[in-house]
Amino acid sequence: MEQKKKRKELKRKLLHKYRLVILNESTFEEKISFKLSRLNVFVTGTLLIIGLIGFTTLLIAFTPLREYIPGYSSTALKRQATELTYTTDSLVNALNYTNRYLENIRKVLRGDIETSEINPDSVFESIKLDPSQLDLSPIREDSILRAAVALEDRYNLFEQPIFDGSILLYTPLTGTISPTYNADLKHFAIDIVAVKDTPVKAVATGRVIFAEWTASTGYVVILEHNQDLISVYKHNGSLTKDQGTIVRAGEVIATVGNTGELTTGPHLHFELWKGGNPVNPENYIDFN
Repeated sequence: MEQKKKRKELKRKLLHKYRLVILNESTFEEKISFKLSRLNVFVTGTLLIIGLIGFTTLLIAFTPLREYIPGYSSTALKRQATELTYTTDSLVNALNYTNRYLENIRKVLRGDIETSEINPDSVFESIKLDPSQLDLSPIREDSILRAAVALEDRYNLFEQPIFDGSILLYTPLTGTISPTYNADLKHFAIDIVAVKDTPVKAVATGRVIFAEWTASTGYVVILEHNQDLISVYKHNGSLTKDQGTIVRAGEVIATVGNTGELTTGPHLHFELWKGGNPVNPENYIDFN
C-alpha cells in the first residue's frame, strides 16, 4: 500500500498541470499561456538536448568547423602535405636521374673511365630497326649539304651488317681507320680518316643531347639512342643538327673537319658507349 501511494504521488506530480503565463508588466494583460506538466517539460527538454547534440555532431563531422576543434587536423593542410610529399619524391627521383645522366655525359666528353666488358648481343638486340617503320623521304638539310660539298656519298638505309643478317648500326663514315680502339691507352674510340667536309651520318635513330664547340675536340655532337646507348662524333668541321633534335638512322648530322686542339688532320673521332661504359665500335659496326 505504501508503494502504491508513492507511485500515485509520483504520477500525480508528473502529470499535475501547471500554467505558464506571460503578462504585460505594465497592464498585467495576459499575452501567452501554456499548460504544462513536469513530464511534458522533461520529455521536451530531453528531446531538445538530444537533437542539439545530434545537430552539433553532424555540424562538426561534415563541415570545416571541425578544424577549429583541438585534435582535428586541417583537411587542406593534410592535402597540401600529401601533394608536397609526392612532389618532393618526384623531384628527388628527377634529380638523381639528372645527376647520373650528367655524370655519363662528363665521362663521354673526358673519356677518363676504365673500360668494361659488354655483351654485344644486348646492344644488337636493343637497336634493331624495322625498315617498314622508317621514313625514307629525303630531308631538305641533306639535299643542301650534298650540293654544297659536291660529293658522291649515297647510302642505303637497308644495308645489312655482317653480324647476323639483321639491321643494327650504320657506318657513320667510310674511310681509313687510324688509330683503332685501344682501352689500355685510354683511346676509347676509332679515328676515321676522310676528306674534309665529307658527311657524317647517325649510326642509329636517336636524339641529339650535345651539339657544341669544345676547345680540345672542336665541334662535337652526341646522340642518345635506345637502351642507354650513346654515340659520339668529335673533330667535326660543322654541325647540321641542334641539341634536342630527333635524328634518324643514316641521317647526316655533321661534316668531317680538323677542329680542336687534339686533332692531327681531317678525320672523325667516333666513340660508342653502352650504360656509361665505352665499347669498341668495330665490334658492332662494319666499317669496310
